[in-house]
Amino acid sequence: MADMTPPPGAAAFLDAHGWGGAKILPVAGDASFRRYFRAVLGERRAILMDAPPPHEDPRPFIAVAEWLVERDFSAPAILACDLDQGLVLIEDFGDDRLREAVDAAPEEELSLYAPAIDLLVRLRAEPAGPVPLYDRAVLKREAGLFVEWYCPAVGIAPDLAGWDAAWEAVFDHAIADKPVTVLRDYHAENLMLVGPERSLGLLDFQDALAGHPAYDLVSLLQDARRTVDPTVEAAMLERYRAATGADAAFMDAYHVLGAQRNAKILGIFTRLWQRDGKPHYPTMCPRVWAYLERDLAQPVMAPVAAWFAANVPPALRGDPLVLSA
Repeated sequence: MADMTPPPGAAAFLDAHGWGGAKILPVAGDASFRRYFRAVLGERRAILMDAPPPHEDPRPFIAVAEWLVERDFSAPAILACDLDQGLVLIEDFGDDRLREAVDAAPEEELSLYAPAIDLLVRLRAEPAGPVPLYDRAVLKREAGLFVEWYCPAVGIAPDLAGWDAAWEAVFDHAIADKPVTVLRDYHAENLMLVGPERSLGLLDFQDALAGHPAYDLVSLLQDARRTVDPTVEAAMLERYRAATGADAAFMDAYHVLGAQRNAKILGIFTRLWQRDGKPHYPTMCPRVWAYLERDLAQPVMAPVAAWFAANVPPALRGDPLVLSA
């Protein structure tokens, strides 16, 4: 568990920006070195992001937040920052997350997810912001985390040349002709329900890239942290397609990016356990495998599905911590 002691410079930073004497309460850490605290001063609330250099650089978060706000998307306002210390004070969207809202009222899942789809329809209409390109090289590097971390953890010596060839055969489908801003961690735990109207607030977009609009749909509808039923996924995809005219080629991209993202996540969750001492991440891998196998069943994924069939037996598709025991 992350150490949630406030950083040494937090009190002085808050004092310098009109928050002197504020209580600093832990909110959360995440899979990176970033940590979050709530500053409370009377009736005022703000979130203090601790993104310590050299491990973290808050400038991408600030830049994307400002880009989103300029286009009337609900990203947190930047209240103050100290780049040398990696401290950023941002608007507090509260604690009402889409994740808990859906878990508390599963009968409302479709109506709760619908605004998240509509936001992506809006985002698709915007030219990509000033972020790096989500190109073939990045897709390949990310997918490679599976063979780098997951395979060795469960005792597999994978066919690396075959792995590269299989993905090369499908990546053309995942390259957008007109890239859009891809937030990349667009899922139920990063979507806040803000204010009485419960409008969507965006978090955790510092890794945004310019890529295919199907990627954030995958993040939302093949959520590694909560199970999205296939019927919900299908209904939300239909909502998106009805609003955008997305065709069969778009769905091919969706499944290629779904497989790529899920393979990447299996590698990342294994790395978080083995390298970073976070053993709860592998427990989510069976869910990720279920999504991955759903994508591999699509005709567009035949080359990659054949690689998995030859290299990863069903008995080794699960929680890597358990399988390595």
